[in-house]
Amino acid sequence: MKYQRLSKEQLEELHVEFINFLATQSITAEEWNEIKIDKPQVAEDEIDVFSDLVWEKALQNAKYLEHFSKDQIHLFELTEDQMLLIAIKINNDAIDVTTKEGYQWLQQNLLNDEVVFYNASKEYTGDKNLDKFKLIQKGANITKGELYHYFAKLVQGRE
Repeated sequence: MKYQRLSKEQLEELHVEFINFLATQSITAEEWNEIKIDKPQVAEDEIDVFSDLVWEKALQNAKYLEHFSKDQIHLFELTEDQMLLIAIKINNDAIDVTTKEGYQWLQQNLLNDEVVFYNASKEYTGDKNLDKFKLIQKGANITKGELYHYFAKLVQGRE
């Protein structure tokens, strides 16, 4: 597998897509039930292939990622050639931006000296989707980029 197997819940959510995937391989519902019983490894392999296809499409379509930790926020814009990063670091141990209160503190104190902004960019390695996936494995979530754009405007205003 290139990525990771979808969870049982994710597979249930994508039930119709999985049926269509099997149909493209001319596997009927009856044949699938037989494969699961008689050739469980083949069934596992089919699920792995389907999982990789789903991940590939999701990663290809991903344009923004966000990752929150106690004292940092990493916002990524995933362009064609590189990943652009806006990082926000809070230099105050009492603030945890993963909580509602901590995030509200950040919103009210964006110009505080304890809030530091960083910009960076990084070119992809040979496989941009794998680069994106590695960030997701570390806790990033695919988003629509609203927070990225908000902070991009804010950072431009500070320069």
